Amino acid sequence: MAEEIMIKIDHISKEYMLGQIGGTTLRDELQRFGARIRRKEDPTKKIGAREYKNGETFLALDDVSFDVAPGERIGIIGRNGAGKSTLLKLISRVTAPTAGMIGLNGRVASMLEVGTGFHGELTGRENIYMNGAILGMTKREIDAKIEDIIDFSECRQFIDTPVKRYSSGMYVKLAFSVAAHLDSEIMIMDEVLAVGDMAFQKKCLGKMNDVSNAQGRTILYVSHNMNTIRQLCTRCILLDRGHLLFDGEVEEAIARYMDAGGVSFEKEIDLRNVPRPSWISKKVLFEKAEIQRENNVYSSEESLDLIYTLDAADDCDGVRFMMVLFHQDSTRIGKTESEGFEVHRGRNEIAVSIPLEGLADGQYYFEISVLQRNRSFAREKCDCIRNMIPITICNTEVFGIKGEHWRNDYWGYVMLKPIRVNDCR
Repeated sequence: MAEEIMIKIDHISKEYMLGQIGGTTLRDELQRFGARIRRKEDPTKKIGAREYKNGETFLALDDVSFDVAPGERIGIIGRNGAGKSTLLKLISRVTAPTAGMIGLNGRVASMLEVGTGFHGELTGRENIYMNGAILGMTKREIDAKIEDIIDFSECRQFIDTPVKRYSSGMYVKLAFSVAAHLDSEIMIMDEVLAVGDMAFQKKCLGKMNDVSNAQGRTILYVSHNMNTIRQLCTRCILLDRGHLLFDGEVEEAIARYMDAGGVSFEKEIDLRNVPRPSWISKKVLFEKAEIQRENNVYSSEESLDLIYTLDAADDCDGVRFMMVLFHQDSTRIGKTESEGFEVHRGRNEIAVSIPLEGLADGQYYFEISVLQRNRSFAREKCDCIRNMIPITICNTEVFGIKGEHWRNDYWGYVMLKPIRVNDCR
């Protein structure tokens, strides 16, 4: 591989065989086998996951090729299931491609998900040394950097505590600090900054810019937050269902992502198979959302009317819906909650109406959650699904202007009512 190329992706494909033994532990496989004999449901299956037949395959990446030069900051975007994380795992050599070749000119420091590369029983300090050793650094080299790593991570008070006791935010802070300070020529980041607080996210973006400009480090960054892609990246790759759709200028890639279906419309949305966070209680789960109209185009004087189908493990009272609104560029707009209501064990249908007053023209989506107060009166999340219920706001009839003339990047996401003018004479 030529010296001026840092990463060479040459016609790689990745195919997974689904429904086969080997994806979990021996204990899980024995439980599955016993359940099949008794004709019971798989006890190890995740909530909402569908079962796959033996021999069924899934092509996560299909003939993807591109090169990365030293010092480039590449953003990788696409819908869920586009192949972004699979691509980074292949480059990090966590797994091997089914076809094609990957060439690297340097050591790789990667953050593929919270906690990757850390041993839970080791302290934060011990994990720093372990990660450095994996990258081929000597103890003396790590000693020279460890104080900077600890200071940047903001975890000094807990640095000699086993990381299994860390919160997800602390994990991310320490893991990013390790990846940013240890000697590696390539940094790979997969949506991990979304866990940290806003101040630390800003700090991380500044650090990635610094190490790229000052040290010539190459960065591959996956995110659904288009604002961080704009701030950090000098080039952007758009993936869709395993195919490379676009490779080039950042703004054009984001525009194509939105046009290609970053937010798509379905009147009835099956929520059973949608990925959930691991920390939900699962007492009440979304099964389906039905939008009560034939399209997703609204004015800001209308309401979004939905019927949610819920599956409750038991009778519950004090249940609430929470919906967080995002613009399509991933900017968080605000949130709203319902009044408390009761659900009964089994299937429940609940109608909701969400006012859209004040929204400017553009495309939006929601993060939907079910909340309940537990015995200690703390609110726990029973279910949470991101990137759901897409809507398009077009105020042409209300304000007499065409939707495409409104510029969110210039005027914002709130459209004020027209100014009234009266003659004072």
